[in-house]
Amino acid sequence: MNDSSWGAPPQAGYWGPSDQGPVQGAAPAGPAYDAPEAQHTRPMPIVPGVPAYGGDQDDDRGAARLGAPPFRDETFRDETFRDETPSAQPYAAVPQNPDPMPDAPQPAPAPQKKSAGRDLSAAIGVGVGLGAVIIASLFVVKAVFVGVVAVAVVVGLWELTSRLEERKGIKAPLVPLALGGAAMVVAGYVGGADGAWVAMALTALAVLVWRMTEPPEGYLKDVTAGVFAAFYVPFLATFVAMMLTAQDGAWRVLTFLLLTVVSDTGAYAVGWRFGRHKLAPRISPGKTREGLLGAVSFAMVAGALCMQFLIDDGEWWQGLLLGLAVAASATLGDLGESMIKRDLGIKDMGTLLPGHGGIMDRLDSLLPTAPVVWLLLVIFVGTG
Repeated sequence: MNDSSWGAPPQAGYWGPSDQGPVQGAAPAGPAYDAPEAQHTRPMPIVPGVPAYGGDQDDDRGAARLGAPPFRDETFRDETFRDETPSAQPYAAVPQNPDPMPDAPQPAPAPQKKSAGRDLSAAIGVGVGLGAVIIASLFVVKAVFVGVVAVAVVVGLWELTSRLEERKGIKAPLVPLALGGAAMVVAGYVGGADGAWVAMALTALAVLVWRMTEPPEGYLKDVTAGVFAAFYVPFLATFVAMMLTAQDGAWRVLTFLLLTVVSDTGAYAVGWRFGRHKLAPRISPGKTREGLLGAVSFAMVAGALCMQFLIDDGEWWQGLLLGLAVAASATLGDLGESMIKRDLGIKDMGTLLPGHGGIMDRLDSLLPTAPVVWLLLVIFVGTG
């Protein structure tokens, strides 16, 4: 077969419109190839889904499907329709692969380390610094330690009232709260429980009166928040000052601080490493039952050691009960402040302590634990 005739389009004049004969002046019709060459022509492959051609009517329909003019010369039928490229076939006739090619295997993601959620180096540094200040004031001059507690109370009240106003529009009067809170701590150290209750009552009265200087709109919610803040921060803190009045008061306060810190540390360490079951997911999603068990275990061991070696006339078994109570109260206190922060829509009460948040974020477990430790020590060893 000649190269010029293989797959070349037919000469003009070999066909005309579908209802006319050859065009005038065209070459006479006849076989396009000699017999030796014609025998090399191959039949058109049968495409699935396309009907076989037969007759002029079929030729016209087949040509219309393939986008080519209808044929009148039978000689060119086989050769002209022989198109081996997939684009010449209708889309429906192209074989489709029902199974898509599998995606290339992706490398497995590198395992991520479990994050603690805070800057541990900053948290440890701040914690050590605060501990040094507390220990120094506690064992050098007790009055200085009372001043440290009063300052912490005032800052905590400022953080709490600021967040209430920012997030809820509640304007608890800070001035009477700050003055009454500091006086409450001093009254607890000087006059004991009676002095603390009197200072608490006077502070609540001052909040009611102070708020009267402003318009009445929102009065009820403002004074309610003020009385709550007075009880939650300074009144609970007075029990720390009352612990200090005993003969071994410094060691009682140290025991209270150690057990609370050890409980929090045990909950954090065990919960971070082994925590699987949520303790209170609606309040604090990060706390787990395993963490609570860690808090109880650590606090009970520390309590037994502290009662045996730090507290006068203390017994180790008393320390076990004390540690259990501290773990429970510290956890409840932490959950209580988490409830407040969740209601306010914030993560921390403040930013004064890098790695910790604010002062209130450190007092959350200490404040409700103070009256528990004070009461149990009075039961176990007396007021001293």
